[in-house]
Amino acid sequence: MVEETQQKTENQQEQDKEPVLVEKGEMGEFIKTALIAVVIALVIRSVFFEPFNIPSGSMKPTLLVGDYLFVNKPAYGYSRYSFPLGIAPIEQRIWAKEPKRGDVVVFALPTETGIDYIKRVIGLPGDTIQVLRGRLFINGEMVERRLVDSGDILDDRGNPQQVTEYIERLPNGVVHSIYEVSDYEQLDNTDLYTVPEGHYFMMGDNRDNSQDSRVSNHVGPVPFENIIGRADFLFFSTNGHAGLLEFWKWPWTVRYNRLFMDIDPETVEEAKAEKAGTEPEPGMIAGNE
Repeated sequence: MVEETQQKTENQQEQDKEPVLVEKGEMGEFIKTALIAVVIALVIRSVFFEPFNIPSGSMKPTLLVGDYLFVNKPAYGYSRYSFPLGIAPIEQRIWAKEPKRGDVVVFALPTETGIDYIKRVIGLPGDTIQVLRGRLFINGEMVERRLVDSGDILDDRGNPQQVTEYIERLPNGVVHSIYEVSDYEQLDNTDLYTVPEGHYFMMGDNRDNSQDSRVSNHVGPVPFENIIGRADFLFFSTNGHAGLLEFWKWPWTVRYNRLFMDIDPETVEEAKAEKAGTEPEPGMIAGNE
């Protein structure tokens, strides 16, 4: 009788232990699944597409504060800056493909590689670049620009600022919009720059409100190695008054007309086809918030 009672007690103890073992097994599976998800996310982010958001107005009117975009990592091949914290043991660049003039790219700031910038490729290796009285010169030729309109936009502090919008045509036929406060601002008269081999000259589309390759001691020419990838398209955009995860604010803050907007540079013919029959309203600026 005592042995039978003892056996029942041992069986009961074993039964009591089983749920604990099951819980430990479930926790282990959860941790394993979470680690796999993290690894997959890191691989996608490092090898294919990485999300970025726009924190400043230096690329207006092309990109606005509150835009979220995907950067195409394979577009130019891979360097150590293609990976988180620049930890990949890669020298120079593998599977390299040259950026094209007019591409919008994300790069690690040469003077502080932990900071990422987004600008437009203006100068290629060997080019000469200069700005005189607000006009851009590439290899001694003045870049063509066409007046669109003048009006007020909001600067990064939320204050109104009057700018003039132009359509600029680069030597390879790529056209894009730029903003100018005037042709007599701080960076509207520069030295003649020669782009070193293996480097690119970057400029923001908001020409008088951009720290770019014209500022030699801060950005300067960008090494090919520092380029992270090409900005391809927007996947989300808010007016700056809501974050990506603040979904309860989306109905009032999302810029629906910018969702999935393409950022790839356009040629003259493509731009004409897209904008045929459209005219800006007087006193309004495209991309104004």
